[in-house]
Amino acid sequence: MKLIDQALKDGRTALSEFESKQVLATYGIPVTQEELVINPEDLSQAIHKIGYPLVMKGCAAEIAHKTERGLIRVDVRNEDEARTAFKEITAAMDGEEKAVLVQQMVKGQRELVVGLTRDPQFGPCVMFGLGGIFTEVLEDTSFRVAPIERRDALEMILEIKAHKILEAIRGMEPADKDMLADILIAVGQLGIENEAIMEIDINPVIISRGIPVAVDALVVLAQTTTG
Repeated sequence: MKLIDQALKDGRTALSEFESKQVLATYGIPVTQEELVINPEDLSQAIHKIGYPLVMKGCAAEIAHKTERGLIRVDVRNEDEARTAFKEITAAMDGEEKAVLVQQMVKGQRELVVGLTRDPQFGPCVMFGLGGIFTEVLEDTSFRVAPIERRDALEMILEIKAHKILEAIRGMEPADKDMLADILIAVGQLGIENEAIMEIDINPVIISRGIPVAVDALVVLAQTTTG
């Protein structure tokens, strides 16, 4: 994949969120509608293309923890707020690259995590679980060695303790489990077909009106050695 090849050529060990989602979208994984804005002149065009409400984030390959660094603004509802957010985010970013990701705000109360790790013994392994802020606290996850089939993916979904939140509860539509299975299968294929990918972290995957959408993503690459 050209995007990954170029990142490796540049000596990078991770893709930016924007780049990571481009990789996911190539494999049919639903991602947020978004635009990468480099300067304030392009901000209005991005806003009109996506519409309110918006989420705005600092975006660079070296930025892994945007929340801790104050690089995220949510529920942006007009151009004045957007321009203020752009100034604040770019001011808080270190280094020369100061791109801001302007994306649709996906609304949903159920957050999941999908991931991939390349195990030294088993190779790429797919992970599914409860996402958002509870991922590391509750550790409610299931794993399979890639490649996985639809049966494996559906089993993974039902194996987590919180799987009942995917049903029709509290007025929410049931999550589309077939679409979730498609995402898990695609992540497995990504790992199989791209040996340079060491990790994939899609967190959260938000269920919006029953449809899973990848809201944030990180692709970690193998370290290149020279000599």
